Amino acid sequence: MTKSDVTFYHIRQHIDEHRQFVYCNSIEEVQKMEIFDLTGKVAIVTGGNQGIGLAISRGLAQAGAAVIIANRRAEEGVKAAESLKKEGLNVASIPTNVSDESSIAAMVSKVVANHGKIDILVNNAGVIVRKPAEDFTREDWDHIMNTNLRGVFFCCQLVGREMIKQKKGKIINISSDASLRAMTERTVYATSKAAVSHLTRCLAVEWAKYNVNVNAIGPGPTITPLNKKYYEENPDKLQETIQSIPMGRTGDTSDYMGAAVFLASEASNFMTGQTLLIEGGSTLP
Repeated sequence: MTKSDVTFYHIRQHIDEHRQFVYCNSIEEVQKMEIFDLTGKVAIVTGGNQGIGLAISRGLAQAGAAVIIANRRAEEGVKAAESLKKEGLNVASIPTNVSDESSIAAMVSKVVANHGKIDILVNNAGVIVRKPAEDFTREDWDHIMNTNLRGVFFCCQLVGREMIKQKKGKIINISSDASLRAMTERTVYATSKAAVSHLTRCLAVEWAKYNVNVNAIGPGPTITPLNKKYYEENPDKLQETIQSIPMGRTGDTSDYMGAAVFLASEASNFMTGQTLLIEGGSTLP
């Protein structure tokens, strides 16, 4: 048997062993697959109390992780954690304001004290302001950037220091399809998300030597508590949005669970600096 034959044999063996990846139909099936197993992992999800963050918290916990919801409103975080605990999942909450570095630092210290490590960070907390660019105020700008960009950076930095010490970690930033699209009345929001995708690339390059993977998920238009009222008041805008999506629907928060588990797991060990778009084709030409 030649060297090339041996290489081909091992490649085919690997493919056969993992062929089942293609046939996963639910988070429960993913959970059964060892390469996606997060048992023993500790995960932080900022803004994990609602919307996409809550769905990702559920997905990571279903895959075996101990999940800490870090959100600004303490009562909402406790309520979200309790709802997931009723599903038999290992979830807790710590009040955290991601626009305040001291609040992030206190949260990180508490997680390390309680669990001894941080394996996974999901930077999901975000805000949006819709108005014409000419009407934006400095307060609007600061509100968006302090949460969507500054908060993401300092969460990455403070958790990243722990991961660097561990020589291992998975960071998942929540960007948006808006990072690639020119959008009216969302100029500052789209700019913040484009910055998140580039921040992801920069940190991925800088921290690769520490075995820290930094990737992002770019959700498409999805009805969440952040935009539900807007679409209820502007049904024509909702129809316009749906018509812009080749798959003919908006995203569901559960659409992002599998991607988060993948990026948090051993299955993505050779992937870093990427923004994984899950947007129904909204960014396609």
